[in-house]
Amino acid sequence: MNMNYLIYRNLKKNIKNYYLYVFALIFSVALYFAFVTLQYDPSLNEIKGSMKGAAGLAAASVLLVAIVAIFLLYANTIFIKRRGKEIGLFQLIGLTKGKIFRILSSENLILYFGSMLIGIFIGFSCSRLLLMILFKIIDVDTEASLNFSYQALIQTMIVFAAIYLLIMIMNYTFIKRQSILSLFRVVSTTENRIKKMPLSEMLIGLLGIGLILLGYFVSTKLFGGDFTDMTQLFMAMILILGSVILGTYLFYKGSVSFFFNVIRKSKGGYLSLNEVLSLSSIMFRMKSNALLLTIITTVSALAIGLLSLSYISYYSAEKSAQQSVPNHFSVLYEKDLSKFTQALRDHHIEFKETRRDVIIADVDMSKIIGASLKGEDYDFMTISVVSDSSLDGVDVTPEETLFTGSNDAMMQFMDIREKGEIAFKGLHGSLKQNLIGSNKEAVISLYYSVNMPTAIVDQTVYDKLAKDLNPDLQRKSRTYLGIDILDPALLEQANDLFMKMDYKDERGYFSQQDLIDNQKSNMGLIMFIVAFLGLTFLITSGCILYFKQMDEGEEERPNYTILRKLGFTQGNLLRGIQFKQLFNFGIPLVVGLCHSYFAVKSGWFLFGAELWTPMILVMLLYTVLYSIFGLLSVLFYKRVIKESL
Repeated sequence: MNMNYLIYRNLKKNIKNYYLYVFALIFSVALYFAFVTLQYDPSLNEIKGSMKGAAGLAAASVLLVAIVAIFLLYANTIFIKRRGKEIGLFQLIGLTKGKIFRILSSENLILYFGSMLIGIFIGFSCSRLLLMILFKIIDVDTEASLNFSYQALIQTMIVFAAIYLLIMIMNYTFIKRQSILSLFRVVSTTENRIKKMPLSEMLIGLLGIGLILLGYFVSTKLFGGDFTDMTQLFMAMILILGSVILGTYLFYKGSVSFFFNVIRKSKGGYLSLNEVLSLSSIMFRMKSNALLLTIITTVSALAIGLLSLSYISYYSAEKSAQQSVPNHFSVLYEKDLSKFTQALRDHHIEFKETRRDVIIADVDMSKIIGASLKGEDYDFMTISVVSDSSLDGVDVTPEETLFTGSNDAMMQFMDIREKGEIAFKGLHGSLKQNLIGSNKEAVISLYYSVNMPTAIVDQTVYDKLAKDLNPDLQRKSRTYLGIDILDPALLEQANDLFMKMDYKDERGYFSQQDLIDNQKSNMGLIMFIVAFLGLTFLITSGCILYFKQMDEGEEERPNYTILRKLGFTQGNLLRGIQFKQLFNFGIPLVVGLCHSYFAVKSGWFLFGAELWTPMILVMLLYTVLYSIFGLLSVLFYKRVIKESL
């Protein structure tokens, strides 16, 4: 029997064991090639915004390489260990380690590059679909064509050839270091089993929970005014990150086993079949998987958090634009208003004008600002003031002031209370007022408000402030000029007319639709990249957990054979397996969702005006996709149980 025939027979025999490895290869190559193809697609030049599409995709491709490389190396580690006995038998019949490495390398070469060609074809086929999704998200009216990129092909070949070399080095090191005896028991030593629960492990578990709760608590205070400079803010972020990651590791190291051990002790050691197949198995395996589960949980939380924040910004584009300018359009001077309205009349577009006089004043806010921000730098602020007579449905008394157009980030960071005493400062005196409330609805453009709340006062108070104002604080124009288009169907046409106007001072000129389009374009691209990377990690981490369950299933096959011979049915065993997979996949998912929730909750207001809807949608989607791998694991165990007898 020559070497080539041995390679052929060995590959044919093991092909059924390699199907998941082949799937991992095809999936990884397809994802990477499709993503890199987008990077070199000429139609991306049509993307407008502060972040160039090709540059963003290029940066993301580097992260994608890291995720894919780690995934393939880990998958290879699992499958090379599963072939430990086979490698040991080769040595027993007289093959040297060098020849064994040659056999495995030849098999891997055929499977690897064969899968890579299939993956490239699939990635090329899907690249147009991805481009269409991207253009739909960022609202770019450009045809998405199917373009084959030789640059993407070369880059993909280089990257995966480098990963192949790493796999070969890993396989060679594994074969070189293992003795014949160790090869026959390599699978049985992949998991560290423990017999009983020491006190130190209980303490470790409690410490892990305490560190996680500490990180959650500090995150709720992050932008609440407790940290007033960048150094304190940076140190708080480091504390949150360190305590949560370390706490997660200790949680898996001791907490899960501790809780399940308490349940077992409470039953006096008399466990049902379902509990033996689920709780006991998880107790004895969670500790050895602590590092892997910590990495999966942390990166899952990062992916969910970043996707939630980018979707919050994308989802809040309209509300953010309305906070920047309350009307469809805003201009600075009367001559520009006349020019634009005349263009609207020429095109038979009906509109409505809004005029509001605005003054700028210093305000003593020391009695409504959080105690942690007390000081000269924060007590006095410069805000815009309008009269209640310029607004419909708003009426305040001469002693009252209402804040409107409140910015979430500013209100949260400065801990501004909605009621209390304030004082307007003029050149020759001050005027005390009672703040009666605050809302988010803007009444003037960002040019006047500068992300600060706008004060609505009685007309008599406004007149007093206007007579004693500081001229150095006033804007070029003291009247806010807004235009609304009455027919929504003509808004796009009106926006085209507005963008064609030649305005010398662009800072005071706003188009609500243009602000929406810019934010959706920029954040849509970021959201697409984060979603793509998050989906990649979701699938790779799900596959890793699935591979781990395959290993456990094969190792526990003799146990199922014994149980079947004792009279337990497939249904009896499967119920315990379902409960086990609920914990195996559910614990990392729930912990990751909790981490991402507190991360998003601590600073969501910096990205948009909506929290719950975008965040819940992202979490539900992630949960559904993650649950698919749990279902696949149950189906695999079902087959193992069926074949065990």
